Order: sequence, then structure tokens, then C-alpha cells
Amino acid sequence: MSREVHAGFCERRRVRLPPPTLLVILCPTQQRAEQARRLVAETLATLGLHLHPGKTRVVCLSRGRQGFDFLGFHHHKVESWRWRGRWYLHRWPADRAMNAIRAKIRAATDRRFVGHSLAWIVGNLNRVLRGWGAYFRYGNSARKFADIDTHVHERLAIFASTKHGLRYHRNWSRRFTWAWLRGLGVYRLSGRVQSGAAHALR
Repeated sequence: MSREVHAGFCERRRVRLPPPTLLVILCPTQQRAEQARRLVAETLATLGLHLHPGKTRVVCLSRGRQGFDFLGFHHHKVESWRWRGRWYLHRWPADRAMNAIRAKIRAATDRRFVGHSLAWIVGNLNRVLRGWGAYFRYGNSARKFADIDTHVHERLAIFASTKHGLRYHRNWSRRFTWAWLRGLGVYRLSGRVQSGAAHALR
């Protein structure tokens, strides 16, 4: 292996790489990144494995030019609003993760459950929100959490309107306020983020 880029894998009896294995390799330059990709590909080839061509790419994180998704999070450098010129690596739920939780919320508040009580709906919904929030609370997810809270509010208001035969259920923000939502005992994601950012020099 090169002295500049090192890649090692353990492949012996009873120790195997799980399929698929996810990797993030950080390098100071694009040239080093391309070199690392070649070396990893060569090492994997000796094990009968290969890099996924559609999921393997080199991105430039410097000054927020690009970002990447990994394990459900989107990773992106963001400039500090307090110290201009300083960039920090932040992470928040990726678009795919956001779409997935919205789909689960829609499923949990589908009109086919209109015969059930709101308490039953909220109980099922809270289990979904707690699990998703527990995973994504580490990082910089406050804005994304607020978006999901708003989506939950709207979906429950529309469900309640349908359940009670209210015609103009799209005007949900006046009739079904945040106080109404709190009274249902809905699990809110806002305020549960444990922030943290990795310091970056570029």
C-alpha cells in the first residue's frame, strides 16, 4: 500500500465483511481521494468484492460546495453565522429519510383508520416518531424536526376533520391549533436535538 493512503480489511475464518459494507474516506485533495478509491477497489477485488458503481463517488466538501448522504444523514459543510470564513461539517436527515418518515406519517393517519379514536392514532404515530427521532437527534436536525412536527400537525388535523365530517378541513391551522395538538399527547421532535459539529479547517 502507498504510504499516503492506507486501506485494510479483515477477512479470515468467521470474520467477514457484511454485504454491503459502507465506507466514507476523507482526503485532503481530489487526487488523494481518487487514489484511495483505486486502492480500495483493488483491495476489495482480492476478496471477491467490488465497489458499487452507482453509490461510489468523490465529492468536494470544501466551503459547502457539495455534500453526501451516509447512513440516513446528509453531511454538508456550513459556514458559521458568527465566525464568517469558518466552515463546519453538519449533518441532518437526508431527503430519502425525510420522505420515508412522511410516508409513515401518512400511512398512520390514513382515512381508512377514521373509525379509530384519535388516541389510538396518536399512540401508533408516537411510536414511529420516537424511533425516527431517537436516531436522527444527534447532529443538526432542528429544522428538519420542525418540518416533521408541522407535517404531523397537518395530517392529524386533516384526519380529525375527516373523522368529524368537517367540510373545510384544509383550514386546519385555525381550528386545530398547537394547543389542540399538545392536548392529544403527540410526541414532538422539536427541542430533542443533541447538536454537534465536526470542526473543519477548509
